[in-house]
Amino acid sequence: MKDRIAEIQNRIAAAAEQAGRSPDDIRLVAVSKTKPVASVQKALTGGLNLFGENYIQEAREKVDALSGSGAQWHFIGHLQSNKAKYAVKLFDLIHSVDSPKLARELNKQAAKIDKVQPVLVQVNISAEATKSGTSSEETVDLVTAISDLPNLSLQGLMTMPPFFDDPDRARPYFQELRQLRDHIRSLTIPGVAMHELSMGMTGDFEAAIAEGATLVRIGTAIFGERS
Repeated sequence: MKDRIAEIQNRIAAAAEQAGRSPDDIRLVAVSKTKPVASVQKALTGGLNLFGENYIQEAREKVDALSGSGAQWHFIGHLQSNKAKYAVKLFDLIHSVDSPKLARELNKQAAKIDKVQPVLVQVNISAEATKSGTSSEETVDLVTAISDLPNLSLQGLMTMPPFFDDPDRARPYFQELRQLRDHIRSLTIPGVAMHELSMGMTGDFEAAIAEGATLVRIGTAIFGERS
């Protein structure tokens, strides 16, 4: 696994430099969903410390097993409002806030544990029926709603483009998310930071970096195919 991690880190650095960016501005989220604790432990040993999970119950077991390891945990899957109370206890960043209802529930649950929860808004740039996320048109309204919630800290946006064999075909979707981020920045909404763009996975992360990704979510290239 160490070799795979090194290869991905080298590719991230090369993509950043080609885009005129610093590799330090891009963080690798190792997507550890469905992988056992032992695999995450290997990734920790290989130098990774940031992991992405999709399922609350599975994540809870890993967070408990690896407490004290220095691992950070991001929630990257679809989150139901009734799981918000668990999410705020487990995760350093939630990538997938997609509705005012979910935002309000996260805010309420974070307040109960005296936490300001960092979040991203998930945008369904491609408008695919099978994908979660708010629409591009409704993003500003959702961002504004979140800005009024004292126990949420909005850090940026996340998206998943359609799957393409050619990663360059995903670039327009990444570009659109960056432009939406820049538009929201220009509105200077109080309490809203827009420094994170979570986009790009194993098949297209270099294209995402070229368009401004700060968080790339990579699973298969690190852990192998999901069983």
